[in-house]
Amino acid sequence: MPREIAIFGVLMPSLLIVFLASVLIHIGIDWLCGHFGVYRHVWHRSLFRLCLLVCIFGVLALLIY
Repeated sequence: MPREIAIFGVLMPSLLIVFLASVLIHIGIDWLCGHFGVYRHVWHRSLFRLCLLVCIFGVLALLIY
């Protein structure tokens, strides 16, 4: 995979696309966690959401690279 991708003549890091994909996946998982009441069992909702996003981003980045 190339390290940079040209978008309208501007070089962007390829991890930006991975990050945007992980944000979209995170939105879906976040909705599922809220719908099924997972957040009632977590100590700090914001930290849980951040850790979930970091884990999704890490897994996607490791799969591609």
